Amino acid sequence: MPRNPIAEALTQTRPLILDGALATELEARGCDLADSLWSAKVLMEQPELIYAVHRDYFAAGAQVAITASYQATPRGFAARGLESGKAGELIRLSVTLAQRARDDYRAASGTTAPLLVAGSVGPWGAYLANGAEYRGDYALPPEEMKDFHRPRVAALLEAGVDLLACETLPSFGEAQALIALLAEFPQSSAWFSFTLRDAEHISDGTPLESVMKVINAAPQVVAVGINCIALESVTPALRTLQALTQKPLLVYPNSGEQYDAESKSWHSAPSGCTLQEKFSEWQQAGAQLIGGCCRTSPEDIRAIAACCQR
Repeated sequence: MPRNPIAEALTQTRPLILDGALATELEARGCDLADSLWSAKVLMEQPELIYAVHRDYFAAGAQVAITASYQATPRGFAARGLESGKAGELIRLSVTLAQRARDDYRAASGTTAPLLVAGSVGPWGAYLANGAEYRGDYALPPEEMKDFHRPRVAALLEAGVDLLACETLPSFGEAQALIALLAEFPQSSAWFSFTLRDAEHISDGTPLESVMKVINAAPQVVAVGINCIALESVTPALRTLQALTQKPLLVYPNSGEQYDAESKSWHSAPSGCTLQEKFSEWQQAGAQLIGGCCRTSPEDIRAIAACCQR
């Protein structure tokens, strides 16, 4: 049987607080991520900055760090002239940075709370770097999809992640391929987190009811949920999921800020539409792991962690 670090952690603390955005936080700290490698570019150029972001999230109250490997794939690195051995080193480095931040925070704070490192496995659509992770309008034969994901999954597990974060998944076929791939690593476990078309369908149009039948039959998938979606879309989707699965539900949406495509700038979230303001509502809808995705920050995580202290 695979180890279930989520179930273990939830026996000690509930809900489990996830970290927030990595890439947009790196941008806020001066990184230029206008690049197909996204935050994986920083693994190559400024790895200590990734460590600092992880450390700041732990200090803010996060109990799970998601590694900087979302867009770190051998195929993506190969396009930049890196051979597969170096690509593997960088993927393992993403784990080392998160583990070191976790261990340093634990030593400094004296906390005995569970602190996990989740290895990010972004979708094929992220590698394409054209927004396909929000559409799911791609199809690869299952064996090709497994071949794409296998080296990163193997490197993350070799480096000692507590579990995998198969995240921002828009495609039912890709989720099925990842479940099949996990069977090659029988001691591993993962959460699966999807992007949505609406509260009843993932981005490629597959009904959540169909997706959950497959997820429910996969013992290595230890939590399921949604990420990188609009904040106001969360509660209806959680209610759908709550009726379809007994697995712990997770959610880490975007900040609630509105993006203006003309000015290419972000504007403040509408009143009543922040992670902190929605936190209790999501708990009531079944969420047991809660964090943030794009444009969220350590301050957002500190605010929701404070909700647990009341």
